[in-house]
Amino acid sequence: MMEKLPKILPPDHQAYTDAVEAMQQYHEALDTGAPAVEVERLRMIAESLFQAVTDYQMKAFGRGDGTVH
Repeated sequence: MMEKLPKILPPDHQAYTDAVEAMQQYHEALDTGAPAVEVERLRMIAESLFQAVTDYQMKAFGRGDGTVH
């Protein structure tokens, strides 16, 4: 039996908006001279959220290899 592919996420999905908001927070921290540890924390959160969306979408398009980062 073939595995059912997940639905493709629309651009206004919460996963996308969370990732964009996290990236905005990261850039705001950079622009305001926040401590390096805070900037790095925000960068890692944003990167993780975007990677999760990308991995999900790749699987939805049938291109994911099952590897989770």
